[in-house]
Amino acid sequence: MAKPPVCKIMDYGKFKYEEKKKASEAKKKQVVVHLKEVKLRPKTEEHDYEFKVRNIKRFLEEGNKAKVTIVFRGREITHKELGSAILDDVNKDLKDVAVVEQVPRMEGRQMFMILAPNPKVAQRARDQARQQAEAAAKAEAGGKKPEGQKPAGGKPEGKPEGDKQEARPAGKPEEAAPSAAQPQSGPAAAAGAAGGTK
Repeated sequence: MAKPPVCKIMDYGKFKYEEKKKASEAKKKQVVVHLKEVKLRPKTEEHDYEFKVRNIKRFLEEGNKAKVTIVFRGREITHKELGSAILDDVNKDLKDVAVVEQVPRMEGRQMFMILAPNPKVAQRARDQARQQAEAAAKAEAGGKKPEGQKPAGGKPEGKPEGDKQEARPAGKPEEAAPSAAQPQSGPAAAAGAAGGTK
């Protein structure tokens, strides 16, 4: 500590505002991990099973966690081994992208396990999210044009110097050609109103 103690007089409101801005910038860059749930049944058919496994794989590749739930209804609860066999199959099918974070366990009439992306997949998802955040920041910075900046030619925007309006004499205004909106008089107008020429 310095002797005599050194202090700095500062605007506390400005300090709090800057801290809030720093926190929001850090929040933009962080990756939020969601827990996505996929429900299966002991009687789930092969095609439905494959479809749901593809979805789980997509969730994991995005950097999220997946909760795989087997729902037992009625007398199905007596055959818990069917549910654990399905969870084992899911684990085998996703072993290249997932690790088991929570082993299968029962909770009421449901058996579930939680899968997390393995370190390589998680790192890839974080890198991709960081690149997207940087691209969004560049687009936001590039899209705004600073105010008061002159265009590349050095002349202010607006009319070019050579285009000066010609002054009209104060006497007669220019006569315009008769337009379609103005009523016409004479035999041509009467023929037009009657519906044809005679």
